[in-house]
Amino acid sequence: MSKPAIAVIGGTGAEGSGLVVRWAAAGYPVIIGSRNQEKAQTVAAELTALLPAGAGVIRGDANAGAAAAGDIIVLSVPYDSQADMAAQIVAGAQGKLVITVVVPLKPPKVATVWRPEAGSAAQELQQQLGDQVQIVAAFQNIAAGHLRDLSWQPDCDVLYTGDNKEAKATALELIRAAGFFGIDAGPLANSSVIEGLTAVLIGVNIRHKVQHSGIRITGIPR
Repeated sequence: MSKPAIAVIGGTGAEGSGLVVRWAAAGYPVIIGSRNQEKAQTVAAELTALLPAGAGVIRGDANAGAAAAGDIIVLSVPYDSQADMAAQIVAGAQGKLVITVVVPLKPPKVATVWRPEAGSAAQELQQQLGDQVQIVAAFQNIAAGHLRDLSWQPDCDVLYTGDNKEAKATALELIRAAGFFGIDAGPLANSSVIEGLTAVLIGVNIRHKVQHSGIRITGIPR
């Protein structure tokens, strides 16, 4: 059975490109979405060079085309770009699962938790894309630094939130395909807490002079 195509909007960035590599290495066809189609195609070629034999195909397209072509859409962009990106992919996202990696950080105090009026970036995205789109928030607390290194064994968990059981089950498959242990953290309303943890981790990194602190939940059999 063929795997669904994943469109990663923001797939040229650090986090997005790392997820692209991991899903492609797991056999998924991946479409990198960017404002600039040529840039997306260039990065697709660069990331393809990192893959083992037998991996899924990576290609690049403009955001709207990538969203339309993907069976599943992943949004991995800075919060300030979310509204613009949502407008570009809204048509292609209808009836699909959209996994958001977006975190609402407010410069210059990025280590201080800040929430948008909707409660979280994920809840805001639900409003922007409409009720026919299933939103799952995931990967907010994962540092980008090691993602492209397929030899790296993740030692942190992915907490994911959403309101649809089937959408969350699909998201969990992708979390596992990327090499992580996924933990259901409840409804999409809880995404405000998960997003806030990213600001907390940024502060931990600063104070402890590290770069890749993460979250790990104890007490769950693995």
